[in-house]
Amino acid sequence: MMDTRDPHGKGAGRIVISVDAMGGDRGPAAVVAGIAYSAHKNPDIAFILHGDEAELTRLVRRRRDLAGRCEIRHAERVVQMHEKPSHVVRHGEGTSMWSTIEAVRNKEATVAVSCGNTGALMALSMLRLRRLPGVNRPAIACLWPSRNPHGFNVMLDVGADIRADSEDLLQYALMGAAYARNGLALACPRVGLLNVGTEEHKGRPELKVAADRIAGAAQAGGYEYVGYVEGGDIPGARCDVIVTDGYTGNIALKTGEGTATLISLLLRQAFQKTPLSRVAALLALPSLKRLQKRIDPRRVNGGVFLGLNGTVVKSHGSADATGVSAAVKLAFRLAQSGFQDRLAARVASAVQSGQDATQENEGNGGAA
Repeated sequence: MMDTRDPHGKGAGRIVISVDAMGGDRGPAAVVAGIAYSAHKNPDIAFILHGDEAELTRLVRRRRDLAGRCEIRHAERVVQMHEKPSHVVRHGEGTSMWSTIEAVRNKEATVAVSCGNTGALMALSMLRLRRLPGVNRPAIACLWPSRNPHGFNVMLDVGADIRADSEDLLQYALMGAAYARNGLALACPRVGLLNVGTEEHKGRPELKVAADRIAGAAQAGGYEYVGYVEGGDIPGARCDVIVTDGYTGNIALKTGEGTATLISLLLRQAFQKTPLSRVAALLALPSLKRLQKRIDPRRVNGGVFLGLNGTVVKSHGSADATGVSAAVKLAFRLAQSGFQDRLAARVASAVQSGQDATQENEGNGGAA
């Protein structure tokens, strides 16, 4: 039996990740295959697996790489994709999703991973883990393939909440910068605010207020503010973190995933059209495989819930073993970096700086 009392794996030398094995469209077989692949690649990782004990035991026993690395915790019920978050909050106890989050709440695991219902997962995470002090609305951050040397940009929010005022956007900037610093190893991430243009006069009034606040908090937040950015900058090299509301971010994310799928389909059709094009495809096969790997949404699978007293990674509901493994890899990287403690410290520091600035402004009679 694996010892999960140490979530950082100090005793066993492993970081423990709590996994909802029953969430997602492909069922527990895909989840177990994904974590088995992660276990094969990384000897410093272990799992608490939540769901139907009989089924999970059978699946885990088939995977040699999970021997001694996986504790199974039985959960009677599963949160279905169609269930409303409000219903799950009231009746979610006893589900695999609830049990997964509880392991993080109880410090038995460092990060939770689930392919399940996004709204329900966020609602349960907020209920059981609570928000960090100073955070009004948690956000979901995703990695986006980009032209930057590190290969990815961070974008948030991509669907936690469709609303976001200037204070929320400032908090997203702080949390996104902390994520980029720990997830992408960037000492001073560049932050941009998504708008319909880069000119100062464009955009909604609340965006202009947010822009001033994000710029003013750059030093305390440890980032560089580059101003407004447009949709074309999301995969570009102008910034490392793109800040937006959940409505806009989710549409952009789904559009990007659909575009990547379309490009793959059109390339496949083009190279199968004639005998000559099929020969060309064979010659270009190594390059095509590199391109496919680069734009494959499965390989950047995993949205991170930011702003909670614990780290939760949301895998895509349709994720296969490759997608689950990518989400686990992201979870491990964040746990290894001590991301949660650093994020809490950064948000607390920025909140304190904001309070000090307000008190100083009030002491000066409100002078600018």
